[in-house]
Amino acid sequence: MAKGTVVQKIIDAHHLSGDKIPGQPISVKIDQTLTQDATGTMAYLELEAMGIRRVRTELSVSYVDHNMMQNGPENQNDHLYLQSIAAAKGIYFSRPGNGICHQVHLERFGIPGKTLLGSDSHTPTNGGIGMMAIGAGGLDVALAMAGKPFRMAYPKVIGVKLTGHLKPWISAKDIILKMLSVLSTKGNVGCMVEYFGPGVASLSVPERATITNMGAELGVTTSLFPSDERTKAFLEAQGRGASWSELKADDDAEYDRVIEIDLKKLVPMAACPSSPDNIKTVADIGDIPVQQIIIGSCTNSSYQDLMLVAKLLKNRKIAKHVSFSIAPGSRQVLQMISDNGALADMIAAGARILETSCGACIGQGMSPANDAVTLRTFNRNFAGRTGTKGDMAYLVSPATACAAALTGKFIDPRALGIKFPKVNEASSFLIDDGMIIPPVSEEEAAKVEIVRKPTIGKPPVNTKLPETVNGEVVIKVGDKITTDHIMPAGIHLKHRSNIPEYSKVVFECFSEQGKPTFAQRAVAVRDSGKHGVIIGRESYGQGSSREHAAICPMYLGIKVLVAVSIERIHAANLVNFGILPLIFANSADYDQIAQGDSLKICEIRSQLGVGKPVKAEIAKANGEKKSIELKHNLSAEDISIILAGGCLNC
Repeated sequence: MAKGTVVQKIIDAHHLSGDKIPGQPISVKIDQTLTQDATGTMAYLELEAMGIRRVRTELSVSYVDHNMMQNGPENQNDHLYLQSIAAAKGIYFSRPGNGICHQVHLERFGIPGKTLLGSDSHTPTNGGIGMMAIGAGGLDVALAMAGKPFRMAYPKVIGVKLTGHLKPWISAKDIILKMLSVLSTKGNVGCMVEYFGPGVASLSVPERATITNMGAELGVTTSLFPSDERTKAFLEAQGRGASWSELKADDDAEYDRVIEIDLKKLVPMAACPSSPDNIKTVADIGDIPVQQIIIGSCTNSSYQDLMLVAKLLKNRKIAKHVSFSIAPGSRQVLQMISDNGALADMIAAGARILETSCGACIGQGMSPANDAVTLRTFNRNFAGRTGTKGDMAYLVSPATACAAALTGKFIDPRALGIKFPKVNEASSFLIDDGMIIPPVSEEEAAKVEIVRKPTIGKPPVNTKLPETVNGEVVIKVGDKITTDHIMPAGIHLKHRSNIPEYSKVVFECFSEQGKPTFAQRAVAVRDSGKHGVIIGRESYGQGSSREHAAICPMYLGIKVLVAVSIERIHAANLVNFGILPLIFANSADYDQIAQGDSLKICEIRSQLGVGKPVKAEIAKANGEKKSIELKHNLSAEDISIILAGGCLNC
């Protein structure tokens, strides 16, 4: 067990119950929460369903940064509901245009040593200032706002020792890409990553936040840095110096695993299509033509990032065949680069300026052309996430993106032949919280009328787990199935508060023309009196925290998921909504099951127990039957929730 680490110190200060042994269930107190509009509407509907009058956290913030296109009334309907429910429940409300939740929270609310639970998988961004910031499903966040503890496994701690310092043209993005080349996107469930060593002091808070942000792609619970003098300087520049406290690992701290990275040895890297862990050096990729480049997202849209971009573009022009766009991460950043002339330099070079929102990162616009290579400073490049089927999306640093924008080719930025510009950290940030609406008094909150337009639905409630699961396999999928595969975003995102409508596109990416969709097959199974089953392979449910990847299948009658391995947030969401997550005891049994086969589990209520195997029977279409053994990682509390049909029934 890791000792003397920052992780251990924060958990010790927030521990409520459970044995502090890696893999064992514990519960911790949550200090702060955040939601964004794509997940927030359902989270607050769930909070209302609990009958909670006012949030019981130290601070909760509702951000609007995802559904910004407002193509039809649905997005604005959600925004009006979110603003009114925030006023009614004692929640800060960050208005549309104020910026991306992770960037704004880092700037205005994050506090070292505190716990933060967010209904977005990139909440660990705030680990850049020494917070234990964890992404979770909306229902877990709603429970935290209701004052309930957060349940998780006590983590193993992967220590990453940084030495040296970054050379010119190498960035924090290259550090996290290096980490992805080492750890990949799977096999890290139940771990936290903690950075330490002499190289840490050379990294600014925005650089650290880039690393912890994209650390979500590792599949770990969270990533974090110590809180040191660099953290203090950042918070003082934000006018929040009083929030700072020192937090560091002991000199003799012990980690469960140590990875060493010499920053001086790093080179420009890229995540190639179509996974964040498909890592190559930029030099190895070659100078292929690039048609689209976008700089932004919660990973690389800080003031420091965009000042580097502006200096690289100043008095230069982007290549004529390149579509080049920039999305500042927050209104603060946009105002600052506007005031100092950096924005004008970008525009003069030929950049398109996008809204301060998640936008293209979640498939909300800016889809590339067919067969076009697109470079993005984002954190995910799952197949089709751009909104274009068969897309070729690469994830790179801002410096590498600028090099491609200027040359029209994918090249190592060190080959540009220009001097690397020095970018100084901001000694003071422009402070204007005019687009953040603070909570009103309880007396005023009681008078607030919550706005409910026709597209605002209710959270669906599951039925209890039956004594016998008489299942039919509705779909069988392979490795690394992401929540984007399960529940597409993009043009469908506006339906997140309308479960019956959104459920129609579950597993849409696997639909075949002229054949029933997943939703149609699932409904047919449900209406026949059987229980829907999903079969997956390794790392099922990786990616975002969207609980709709559990809610919508549940709404369609799915009762059981069986996979070789299941990612943390998705497994928790399945439990929260009463879907039983099981794991093949023998991974070879995955090959024995096909779509349409029956999977029967008898006396499941007596079979389900902590650490107990579950016996099941597969029946093929030809009458052949086979018994298999399944297992699970469920705690006693998880089991009771699943038996009840989900948290909303408890």
